[in-house]
This record gives sequence, structure tokens and C-alpha cells, in this order.
Amino acid sequence: MPELPEVETVRRGLTRLIVGRRILDIRVLNDKSFQANAGDAKAFLLGTKVEAIRRRAKVLIIDLSSKYSLVIHLKMTGQLVFRGDEAWAAGHPTDSFVADLPDRSTRIEFALSGGAKLFFNDQRKFGWVKLLPTGEVENLDFLRKVGPEPLTGDRDLPRQFLSNIRRRNNTTVKAALLDQTVVAGIGNIYADESLWAARIHPTTRVRDLSDAKLRTILRAAIDVMNQSIASGGSTMKNYIRADGTKGNYLEKFANVFRRDGLPCPRCGHEILKTKVAGRGTHFCPKCQRSPK
Repeated sequence: MPELPEVETVRRGLTRLIVGRRILDIRVLNDKSFQANAGDAKAFLLGTKVEAIRRRAKVLIIDLSSKYSLVIHLKMTGQLVFRGDEAWAAGHPTDSFVADLPDRSTRIEFALSGGAKLFFNDQRKFGWVKLLPTGEVENLDFLRKVGPEPLTGDRDLPRQFLSNIRRRNNTTVKAALLDQTVVAGIGNIYADESLWAARIHPTTRVRDLSDAKLRTILRAAIDVMNQSIASGGSTMKNYIRADGTKGNYLEKFANVFRRDGLPCPRCGHEILKTKVAGRGTHFCPKCQRSPK
């Protein structure tokens, strides 16, 4: 599933490309992907101007001049692809980034002013787009339960994080980091990377970690997510290298994730992969000592 940095990358790219444009038409190719009343779509979507694009956790919110918003969750395989005076794409990296669209994965097609188009692609059809009154977006059940944002610079974040994660004292720290009620947006990649940076084994119980260690993990998560955003996240420019070959944006910042069998960049020991909280988990057994 695209994680917070990838969704933030989508937000920044779309802000540059579509804010100020009008939505002239919509073509829904999969009914499940677009959740809106037909009358609302005609009255509050068509002809409206895109005024701003926000992000909450892993969810995009496109605010419209009608005081309605498009709420977008990319889930596991979602993409947003812009075609206009330039080509841009972000989300789950596949050949649809650079393919002729619509293709087999296209679920929704938006026609925008200036002759541009925005495609919502989703291979597995788990993602969705909802049209809601802007004032009701924050009342969506999953948004009401989400923990604090890690990248806002809020000085109260460490206190909130400690309060939330201590409620998971009996779980592994990896499972606690994946819990979106603890802090928003940390998924599998950034849980592994932050624990490696903090030298904490992923199966360590929260109760066995001091507040100082937990704050170290939080700082590491923030640092690695900012590094990912700076690298461009999973965008088309990182999917296709300058020489035309396929790239991997993880190469730019990942130290352990999907590097099992390779040497740890810090100590040289072989990185291992196991399963924690039902998720593939990467760690260095020398840098991250197993709890006794």
C-alpha cells in the first residue's frame, strides 16, 4: 500500500498540476471505484474548480469550489496519472505510469480544463474515490480514528505519540508502529527503516522500551519519510531512469527494506527477513539485537 511519503508526493505533484483547473467531465469505468450519488456528481463535481489538495494520513482530499471534496484512497495498487502539457504519475509503480491510457487498470477518467486528463488506475480495485461535502470529510470513521500527523512539526507530537503507543505496551514495537491510531501514515517500509535507524529489533515489546528509545524511533521515522519525499517517492521519474530502464525509488533511501541477503550498510552483517505482525520484516541481527 502506498505509504505517507508516497501519498504526500502525489499531493505535491497534483497541487502543481491541477489546482485552478476545472473538472469538465468524469467517466467511471468501474462503479465500485467511484462512490457518489449521480445527482451530487452532476451538481457538485462537474464544472467545479480544484481549489486545494490536502492529505490526512494516507488519504488525499481534493477540495472543490462547490464546497465538496473528492476523497481518494489509493489502497494497494492505486495510481493517479496526469496527462496534459506534461506527463506525470505517482502511486503504485507499474507500466501504467507510461502506458497509453485508459488501459486495463483505469477505473476513473477525469477531463480537466486546458485539455488535460487525470486517470485513477487501480489493478486490484481496492482503492476508491468518494465525493462528499467538505465539512463531512473529517467525520469519516477511519479518519476520526487516525493518530497525529508525523510531518507537521507539531511540538506536541512526541507526547501524543508516547501516550498512544503506551496503550500497545504488550505488543511488538513493529505492530504498534503499523497501528494507524498510534501515529498516522507509518506503514511497513518506514516501520522497518525507522527501527533499523534506532537499532531496535522489530519483535521488542513496547513495554521493554524507554520513553527515550520510543522518541528515537519516532524521530527516525520522521527522518526516513522526509528522505523518501525528497527522493520523489514512487513517481514516474523514479520508475523510468534517464536511460529508459526501470528504477526503484527505494534504492535512494532504504537501508533494510527489501534488502534481505545484502550487507547491512552500517555493520556489513547480512540483512534478514522474517514475519512480524503478519508483515514481511527486514532487519540486521547484529545492529538490532533480538530481545531476550
